[in-house]
Amino acid sequence: MRTVSTFLFLFLGLGPCLLAQTLDALLLSTLKGNRPAALSKVEIQGQPYWSVLAKVNGDFSAQKARQAGLLVGAQAGQIVSLKIPLGKTELLMSVPGIQLAVAAPKAQPSLERARKDTRADSVHQGFSLPAPLRGKDVVIGITDWGFDYTHPTFYDSALQQTRILAAWDQFKQSGPAPVFGYGTEYNSPAELLQAGSDTSNIYQVHYHGTHVAGIAAGSGAGTPHVGMAPEADLLMVTFLVDAAAVLDAFQWMKQKADLAGKRLVVNMSWGLYYIGTLDGQSLLSQAMDALAQQGVVFVSSAGNNGDVYFHLSHEFASDTLRSGIEMYPFTAHPNMWGQCLSFWGEVGKPFDLQLELRNTSNQLLAASPWYQSSQGPIVLPDTVLYAGGDSLRISVLLDAAHPVNQRPHAQIKVQQISGNLKSNIVATAASGTLHAWNVTELNNGVGNWGMPFAAWVNGWAAGNRDYGIGEPAAGASVLAVASHSPEFFPAPGSPMANGYLSLFSSKGPLITGKMKPDVSAPGGNITSAVNSYTNASYTFATSVSFNGRNYPFGKASGTSMASPAAAGVAALVLQANPNLSAEQVRGILRESAREDIRTGDLPDSGHVQWGHGKIDALAAVHKALNLSNMVLNSQGNQVFVFPNPSSGAVQISSQDWPKEGKPAELFDLHGRRLRQFRLFADRSTNIEPALAPGMYLLSCGRLHWTLKVD
Repeated sequence: MRTVSTFLFLFLGLGPCLLAQTLDALLLSTLKGNRPAALSKVEIQGQPYWSVLAKVNGDFSAQKARQAGLLVGAQAGQIVSLKIPLGKTELLMSVPGIQLAVAAPKAQPSLERARKDTRADSVHQGFSLPAPLRGKDVVIGITDWGFDYTHPTFYDSALQQTRILAAWDQFKQSGPAPVFGYGTEYNSPAELLQAGSDTSNIYQVHYHGTHVAGIAAGSGAGTPHVGMAPEADLLMVTFLVDAAAVLDAFQWMKQKADLAGKRLVVNMSWGLYYIGTLDGQSLLSQAMDALAQQGVVFVSSAGNNGDVYFHLSHEFASDTLRSGIEMYPFTAHPNMWGQCLSFWGEVGKPFDLQLELRNTSNQLLAASPWYQSSQGPIVLPDTVLYAGGDSLRISVLLDAAHPVNQRPHAQIKVQQISGNLKSNIVATAASGTLHAWNVTELNNGVGNWGMPFAAWVNGWAAGNRDYGIGEPAAGASVLAVASHSPEFFPAPGSPMANGYLSLFSSKGPLITGKMKPDVSAPGGNITSAVNSYTNASYTFATSVSFNGRNYPFGKASGTSMASPAAAGVAALVLQANPNLSAEQVRGILRESAREDIRTGDLPDSGHVQWGHGKIDALAAVHKALNLSNMVLNSQGNQVFVFPNPSSGAVQISSQDWPKEGKPAELFDLHGRRLRQFRLFADRSTNIEPALAPGMYLLSCGRLHWTLKVD
């Protein structure tokens, strides 16, 4: 997520206290290359720290960094998370090997029908498979907020044993902390039971993480609300709201999964538009690339701004662009701060920006100075426009060439409390395409919903819904998941109901033209577990009693719900074939995604809303098992040979396979019959003596398969 100016994240970390803290950060902003230091502040054991992500080379030594007084967190490839004591940013200069340091920016954050929609129910039943698959021996890591560690949906199906391997609450500083030196870690069922839930996070006591984890891996606790991988183990991290903390979470999860000897899928039902480069090249994206090379499968929600005209783009030819900035009402949210406007241009093509206040007659009452991207890197102190009894507070950072992608960049935060006047943005450039996003920001460092750009005056530009994929979903090693409503059939033989794309599901592509999202999964009106400790409102569905406590289930919608559905399917794929690389898993999920009457015929390169189609667990597992020799019999049922390749026992599976004793024959590729045998009652046989490596033809009646022998 970053590198926009090391000061870009100064902006993000400062939130509503920008005026006072900007001065502090500017005093501390002498980094290599004279780049200002953009820092997010966290508190660990009562001591304030700046949280940063750094890109390092071979000269970097974690030991030397610790000796210098820094807290060193996770390292993935060349990306390392660091925490610097407040007021001691100069310590970075004393540590060799740090090429770039940037602020760790802020991040935000019915099942039964969903299982059928994804075909996970068929995988659970073992239909057309050698055995049922339910996610066993795979770990799903959930980075989120609002976990109920005691909810029975996280137990095994017999409700005897929790499947939560461990949890890390990064907010709770009472300890004991993991090796990263902060937060509180729970490593046993007794500790989890005593803790009850995560206790301190940006939402106070929320339920989002519990709901998400239930979709990925809930056992249902006797209800129909069973998740996609109900036998998978779970890791839960309530993470501090910055990118360095989430990198620490990833590394912590990887260490736990490795210790258990199991593959890891990480779900991220959160994200923002102003925390990275939005092109898959941010520092957090690079860290995830490195972890993916080690086998970690990352899955993320694609975003919930598909129905908001919050993106603006224009190709300049020495002209001027004007557009109105719609503000979320200041009194409509208890944590409201204002709007964050992010701008990205083309490499080598600078742009200039200005803000205006106008009345309802479009009369210009006040205007800011011109902000030139070519001036960057620089953070400009707050300014305030006053006019007509209204005011507009403005904070600006500029980057002439972002250190990761070299694009000119600007971020402008605006706060308008009364809203009596209309505010608008003015942009001009000699050439190049400019992209902009208008996103609400709260004073707790989050906020993730877009607000429109509006054409209030003839000739002004209106926003659009394009380029809506945020961070971390933009990462190359992340499966970005769109949302659709779960399909169902009201009666046998009746046409399909629902299955439509969710209106809120964000559209692609990235500003580089790369296609995102990757796939779609059910995310509309999904019933899953709810944190029994929550004081937040939710749509109640049902509840169960367990160990003397009442545990609720509730409904929620969003790509936050679609992402864990895909993560659970990824776990099924890894159970089927734990030797797959993370890239192969993502490829299988894309290639096996299905089209239907709702998606229409999708391009091979993917679609800006559907990706490659609706995720299909059964087809994905078939691919994972290398069951490329499936055929359809006359009734249309799938039949295949497993395992394939094989060196001995072979199982032939079909829903309506003929009775036992059906003769089968084995031929070489020249048509010579080598063996004749009968299938056992379990539809299997042993090929003995062992065959020489090569390709063979297995035939039974009118059905034929190719068989590879290693």
